[in-house]
Amino acid sequence: MTAIDLDARFDPRELRNALGRFATGIAVVAAHDGEGPLGVTVNSFSSVSLDPPLILFSMARGLYSLPRFEKVEAYAVNILLEGQEAISNSFSRPGADKFAGIDWVRGITGAPKIRPTLATFECVPYAHYDGGDHVIFVGRVVHLHVEDEGSPLLYFRGSYRLLAANEKG
Repeated sequence: MTAIDLDARFDPRELRNALGRFATGIAVVAAHDGEGPLGVTVNSFSSVSLDPPLILFSMARGLYSLPRFEKVEAYAVNILLEGQEAISNSFSRPGADKFAGIDWVRGITGAPKIRPTLATFECVPYAHYDGGDHVIFVGRVVHLHVEDEGSPLLYFRGSYRLLAANEKG
């Protein structure tokens, strides 16, 4: 058997570009704690289990709000709709009140639900895992809301994209 070099190094930009070949949806993870609402854009959202109902996302260790997210009692994963690039951009940058000008309500768990979204999953923390330069959050879904209409906001090769309609003759 050939030895695998676990210390192989990649240029970070080359790795990022290669990973960008996987199209992802965009979500805003939002919570509310004693300091107020907080939120961050993620594209690392995935389903984990149907029984129990679990989802996951990851956040960079350098994220200013990470310590707050690690302590919240609930959060909402808001799946953004096509056309919500401004919301995605707002929550992806550090700084001022990210919720200014955003239509949102507190959900059943108290976590901020952005309106409208393609879907919203309200979760309670289930587990946190080491993910290298990220922390992997696993949440147990306790409530969800799904819209009947709309297309997802997609990200591919470093920019937002549109979902192509499947034309059948």
